[in-house]
Formats: sequence, structure tokens, C-alpha cells
Amino acid sequence: MPTDNPDAPAIVLPESVREEILAQAREGAPEEVCGVLAGTRGDETTDHRVEVRHPAENVAETPRTRYEIDAREQLELMETVEESGRDVVGFYHSHPQGPDAPSATDAAQATWPDRSYVIASLAGDGEGSLGSWRWTGEEFVAESVRVERSES
Repeated sequence: MPTDNPDAPAIVLPESVREEILAQAREGAPEEVCGVLAGTRGDETTDHRVEVRHPAENVAETPRTRYEIDAREQLELMETVEESGRDVVGFYHSHPQGPDAPSATDAAQATWPDRSYVIASLAGDGEGSLGSWRWTGEEFVAESVRVERSES
């Protein structure tokens, strides 16, 4: 289960990416949606900075309660990220009815240490919220989500 660390680094998202993730979650509901986050990856003491998201198809057998990115699509998306000169910062998925925190299933299926797992929740007012959790390889550690306004 996730733990809190007040000294943990954050994930920094442009406002546009935050809105795109939440819009995808609303459009995909009641099924979970998912994708890959690209930008600059920090280390255990520095922030991850997201620049763009790459939506993926949820191929889980039970997409209302699980998400899964097809292995071939995930590889293609990761190659696209690398070719753009960015790092895979992490992944995102939605919890249409649940909290913006990882479930026991999310923890059991997490495989990318030092990556952020952003969860979009539509529970409550339907507007949506984002939570982020960095996977240590053994557990999720809560990290703050900082949203930066886009400059127009």
C-alpha cells in the first residue's frame, strides 16, 4: 500500500496535460483509461517533469476495474518517447468510481521503479482529481502533483 513522504519529490504537469488526462478519463468512463507520460525524469530526490502524454488503449479483460497497456503498444509508445529525446516519466490511468490512490492491484502490477503512476479519479463531483505515486520497486510513495499554468 502507498506511504506518505513529505520530503518526496513531486511530479510537475502542464495544466494542458492535466486537463487532457481528466478529459480522457471522463470520455472513457465507466471504463478505466491509461497512457504513458513523457518528459524529464528526476531521481529519488528530484521532480519528474511531464511535457506530454501518450494515450494508450486499455486492453484489460475487465476494463471497468483494471487497466492494461498491450505490450506491443507500450513498446511503441516508449520508443516514440525515446525518439523525441524525452524520458518515460511514468504512466497514468483512471479510477472512474474510486479514489486517486493506487489499489492493491495497481501495486501488484507495478513494474517500473522510479516512475510515477498518476491516477485520475472521477469520484465525488465528477470534475476529477489527480494523485501521483512513485513506485520504489516495493511500494508506492505518495508524491505531490504540481500543475503549471500554460503560458499563452
